[in-house]
Amino acid sequence: MAIITKKLQIYGTVQGVWYRESMRQEAAQRGVNGWVRNCLDGSVEAVVQGTPDTVEQVIGWCRRGPERAVVTGVEIRDVSLEDVGVERFASFQKRPGA
Repeated sequence: MAIITKKLQIYGTVQGVWYRESMRQEAAQRGVNGWVRNCLDGSVEAVVQGTPDTVEQVIGWCRRGPERAVVTGVEIRDVSLEDVGVERFASFQKRPGA
C-alpha cells in the first residue's frame, strides 16, 4: 500500500486550545504517523504520513481542529522522505515549539 507524506501549516487560533494534543490523538487513532509543533508566528506545523485515505482524513480534521480552535487556513505541501530526514515515521509525536 502506498504511503504519502504531507507538510501542513495551520493558521488561526490554533495555539493554547489543545490543538497539538488533539491532533496527536486523531492521527494515532487513524494510524497516521509524523509530528506536530507550535511555531513562533502563532501557527501550527505538522508532518503527516500514512495512506492517502488516512492522511486526507487527518487533513480534514486539521481544517476544523479541536472545539476551541478557529482554523482560518491550512497550507498543504507534498514532501519527500529526504525532506523530513527519515524513511518512515514510527509514531505521531507532539514536538516542542519551533
